[in-house]
Amino acid sequence: MKVDLFDFDLPEELIAQVPLVNRSDSRLMVLNKETGEVKHEIFKHIAEYFRAGDCLVLNDTRVLPARLFGLKEDTGANVEVLLLKQEGDDRWETLVKPAKRIKLGTKIVFGDGRLTAVCVGVSEHGGRTLEFHYDGIFYEVLDSLGEMPLPPYIKEQLDDRDRYQTVFARERGSAAAPTAGLHFTEELLAELREKGVHIAFITLHVGLGTFRPVSVDDIHEHEMHAEYYQITGETAELLNQVRAEGGRIISVGTTSTRTLETIASAHNGKFVRDSGWTDIFIYPGYEFKAIDGMITNFHLPKSTLIMLISALAGRENVLHAYKLAVEEKYRFFSFGDAMLIL
Repeated sequence: MKVDLFDFDLPEELIAQVPLVNRSDSRLMVLNKETGEVKHEIFKHIAEYFRAGDCLVLNDTRVLPARLFGLKEDTGANVEVLLLKQEGDDRWETLVKPAKRIKLGTKIVFGDGRLTAVCVGVSEHGGRTLEFHYDGIFYEVLDSLGEMPLPPYIKEQLDDRDRYQTVFARERGSAAAPTAGLHFTEELLAELREKGVHIAFITLHVGLGTFRPVSVDDIHEHEMHAEYYQITGETAELLNQVRAEGGRIISVGTTSTRTLETIASAHNGKFVRDSGWTDIFIYPGYEFKAIDGMITNFHLPKSTLIMLISALAGRENVLHAYKLAVEEKYRFFSFGDAMLIL
């Protein structure tokens, strides 16, 4: 299957650069996955499409302010560091720019010197393992010195970095936000609960690989990045109960979808307490075992994300919906509008 089958024309001006003032004021396209029928809505009205007994599954990962700017101790040269994955108590896998300046033993100083790092490992493509030294609590120091690692297509400065967190963000560890969840407010979640909709949480820490373009012609040759996930026994029990009672499981975002499908695929369609790393790649032809529908943002052309939603709703239905979204000037990507697929 060719990657070009998932291409479409997207005017650059439709790429949302800043979030809306009110999260739930985003537009919402409702796509019938069987017929391809499209309705145009406002996200704050999404509860109308849920029934008592349904379950909404949210990713409660929290984005780290993972971009740090420092100086080489010996020369004073500027260095940019992006935290990717914690490898030990104070050791992190990172990306460093310019990488050629950072060799084994190089020391980097951040801010007023409360945080320093020493390079203890070198890998390709700018990868460096850094060991951090600090006074106090690492995440508090990071909160005061770090910046949000916004996607490369967002050029504007983010004034309020909480707008790149969901209102239910809890588990620290992501390099990027699970952006389909950005549309929800506490009030909207309360409205769904009052309607009898179950709210469940899973965790998948989003890596920077989510922005990595597909560089092969045939999607079968693409290798997915692995991301850490976990689901509690309480959530697993709830999801099994919802399924047994005929409720629908609606995932919020491709991250929640990949987590649920990873678990259900490994356990004959059942949900169990679980954690680990997933590199599941979902594209047309995949048979869904966990979800009945999903909420998602509008994605990049030829991305693994548009391939995933094409697997759920059909490639032709999705591309037709995207054509309408462009014509109706929907806002695309992380700070853009949303789609509900049922």
